[in-house]
Amino acid sequence: MITLNPHEISFPDPEKYHPPGGLIASGGDLSVERVYFAYETGLFPWYNPGEEILWWCPDPRFVMFPDELKVSRSMQKIMNRELFRFTENQCFRTVMEHCMRSERKHQDGTWINEDLIDTFTRLHEMGVATSIEVWQNDALAGGLYGVQMGGVFCGESMFSLVSNASKAGFIYFVQKYRHQLDLIDCQIHSDHLESLGARMISKAEYLKILKKSNESR
Repeated sequence: MITLNPHEISFPDPEKYHPPGGLIASGGDLSVERVYFAYETGLFPWYNPGEEILWWCPDPRFVMFPDELKVSRSMQKIMNRELFRFTENQCFRTVMEHCMRSERKHQDGTWINEDLIDTFTRLHEMGVATSIEVWQNDALAGGLYGVQMGGVFCGESMFSLVSNASKAGFIYFVQKYRHQLDLIDCQIHSDHLESLGARMISKAEYLKILKKSNESR
C-alpha cells in the first residue's frame, strides 16, 4: 500500500500495482479533484470512520453489464404494478444521507460521512454524480447514487425504507440507460446485486473498459 502525498493529486497505476485485496493507497484527502481523479483512474474510497482514507481497486471487480440484468417474476410484477415512482437528481444529498444511516448486514456503521457527502454533492453539482429517487405515495421510499465516468456508472450505495424500493430503483436505472452504458461498477460483491445479474470480471478487463469509456467522452 502506497501512502499518498497530500500535496499532489496522484495515485499508483492500478494496471501495474497489484496489492493483495486491492488496497492501492492510503491518505490524501477528499477534495473534488482527487476523488474525481480516483474514479477516472479506477479507484474508489472506502474506509471506516476514524481511519485514514483508503483507496481501492479490487481484483476481480464486481460489475454488471446492462444487457445481463435479471429481473425476477416477482420484481417484474412490482414494476408492472407501478407501485413506485422514480425521479433523478431531485434530492441528491438526501439520498446520500439515507445511505449513510442505512443499516447493512455484516457491517458495523458506514464508510459514508459528512465530508464524503460534501464532496459528492459538489460532484453532483458538476454533473458527475447522479442520484435515483424512489417514491411511494409522495414519500421517499429508497434510492441510489453513483459517479458517471463516460459509459461507466460507478454505483456507490443504495437504501430502502420500503421493501424492494432500492431494487426497483436499480432496475429502473439499468433499463432506462442500458443503451448508453457500457458497464455498471458495483465494486464489491453483494448477494443483492448478484441476484440482479452482477458478476466478477478481472481488474484488467474493468480498467480496459473504463479507459475506453473515458477516451470516448
